[in-house]
Amino acid sequence: MKHNQVIKRYTKEFTTAMVAYILTLIVSIAILQRYEFPKFWQVILSLIPAMPVLFVVIAMLRALKDSDELQQRVQLLATSFAAALTGLITFTYGFLENVGFPKFPTFLVFPMMIMLWGLSLRYFSRRYQ
Repeated sequence: MKHNQVIKRYTKEFTTAMVAYILTLIVSIAILQRYEFPKFWQVILSLIPAMPVLFVVIAMLRALKDSDELQQRVQLLATSFAAALTGLITFTYGFLENVGFPKFPTFLVFPMMIMLWGLSLRYFSRRYQ
C-alpha cells in the first residue's frame, strides 16, 4: 500500500474514532452528572469513552503494519523514545512526590506519551530525509 493511501485511511479511521471518543465522553459525563447509578454502572459509564480510543490504537497499528520499512523504522525509533522518556519522566517525578510534590494524575501518562511520540516522530523523520 502506498504511503499516501496509508495516511488517508489512517486519518479517516483516527478522525472517526476521535469523534466517537468526544461524543461518548460528553454523553458519559452528562449522564453521570444528572443521574444516580449504582457503583457498577458508574464504572461502566465512565469507561465507555475508552472504547473509541481502542480503535485509535488499532488504526495506528494498521497504518504502521502497512507502511514501508523506512517508515516502520522511523516509527519504532519515535515510539521507543517516547515510551522511554515517558517512563523516565514519571519515574523521576515519583521521587519528587516523596518530598511533597502533588500526585501525578495517571490519566495524563498516555497523552504525554502520544505528545512525545509526535515530537520525536518529527525529529526522526527529518533525520532520514
